Amino acid sequence: MHQPPAARRSPALDAVIVGSGPNGLAAAVTLARAGLSVEVLEAQETVGGGARTLNLGLAADRPGASALLHDVCSAVHPMALASPFLLDFDLASRGVELAVPELSYAQPLDDEPAALAWRDLDRTTAGLGADGPAWKRFFEPFADHIEEIVWLSLGDKRSLPAALRSPAALARSTQFMARLFQQGTPAWNLPLRTEPARALFAGVASHAIGTLPSPATAAAAMLLATLAHGAGWPIPVGGSQAITDALAADLAAHGGTIRTGVLIETAADLPPARSYLLDTSAGTAARIWDASLPATARAGLTRFGHGDAAAKVDFVLSGPVPWRDPELTAAGTLHLGGTREQMVAAEAEVTSGRLPERPVVLVSDPTVADPSREVAGLRPLWTYAHVPAGCPVDVTEHITAQIERFAPGFRDVIVDSACVPASEMSEHNENYAGGDIAAGTVSLYRMVARPRLTWDPYSLGIPGVYLCSAATPPGPGVHGMNGWFAAQRALRHVFGLPVPSLAPGR
Repeated sequence: MHQPPAARRSPALDAVIVGSGPNGLAAAVTLARAGLSVEVLEAQETVGGGARTLNLGLAADRPGASALLHDVCSAVHPMALASPFLLDFDLASRGVELAVPELSYAQPLDDEPAALAWRDLDRTTAGLGADGPAWKRFFEPFADHIEEIVWLSLGDKRSLPAALRSPAALARSTQFMARLFQQGTPAWNLPLRTEPARALFAGVASHAIGTLPSPATAAAAMLLATLAHGAGWPIPVGGSQAITDALAADLAAHGGTIRTGVLIETAADLPPARSYLLDTSAGTAARIWDASLPATARAGLTRFGHGDAAAKVDFVLSGPVPWRDPELTAAGTLHLGGTREQMVAAEAEVTSGRLPERPVVLVSDPTVADPSREVAGLRPLWTYAHVPAGCPVDVTEHITAQIERFAPGFRDVIVDSACVPASEMSEHNENYAGGDIAAGTVSLYRMVARPRLTWDPYSLGIPGVYLCSAATPPGPGVHGMNGWFAAQRALRHVFGLPVPSLAPGR
């Protein structure tokens, strides 16, 4: 029986969480609400991991710029009104205001009006012309049963959630999976005949950085597009930090503590505790517990590779982006890449290790939904481009050119900008090795064998030690499900306790 070195000393804590991203905080809140003593250790000086909002020091010579905030990684949160963990936690009752744009996402095109995905499915259908009826037939069965689709997508891939146990739910799940597999193959063109509709689907699929089409990108598109026609894609008022702060406040209210600036290199750096949950990459977990890991677990963790990458550019603008198509001024999120064929070609270059001249770019202007983000006439613009893993290139010009392509005059409203190349992403968040913001390969196989093929993907093979990051099922995203699932296993196996309610006041 392997035993962690820190646990051989008399434990002062019930649980130590390494990493304060959404999953680490989800695990910490769950354990603290069960009455356990919990401490979170964070290597950065600020809490939140992929859900932080900071002043980046841009446009420092402009009055009021010190109050201008940028989202460090995530900016738009499709899971905030859909994740079972966050729904139980109830962000709204904790003062987190979620602004939901009516235009969930959009796909600008060169020679015709942009393709638009409105929250209102009928409005989307009307705008897609000849492909409108096909789009509606495709998504309506799922948009009417959001809870089922969310549990199908965000489950632990080991159990059958209650929401999916009825015959009708199982039938819809089967239909969803059949369409997912169709969209993950070259047959993805069959349901849609026109370029706007095809490009609109390809754009939302690009949230999972990788080959188009593939089962992994199709899974992202199916879930995210369904949510876009349901509760929508909310933007937290004030920035992503609002979600982090709500989780941290609840942890503190239940006796938990957070220490920042604490880098854990090995298990010897950890304080004594009865259990440990790591919101880290698989590789970091293997490094920390190297001496204690069973050989099979170590091999699985070290074999779990990284996918393609993102390079981020934050802009400060003196006004709105001057989109050629005026409808785009209402979009919370935009996918820039042109036609489906152009996006497929760009992603293929990335997968081959080459930086495209016109990479796929994701854009969010938070001021569209949250006017408070504009300060003294300045507004932040959040962008990232898909690039090869570890790419050291400053992609400011690549992204600027892609935006200018669909918004002539964009350069004239740029006040300042800063790029974080893929090769430097891990300096801001150790989980993002080489710019892999998914914390590990995303593929059909790796949706289940994440980070390794085992019945309990959260266990590291050491009693009381768990992985709770995006490197476990259900994968990346600000939803807290990975941390929630790992904490439930710790409660059951280590402490013999039931899963507590997350509702405020309970």
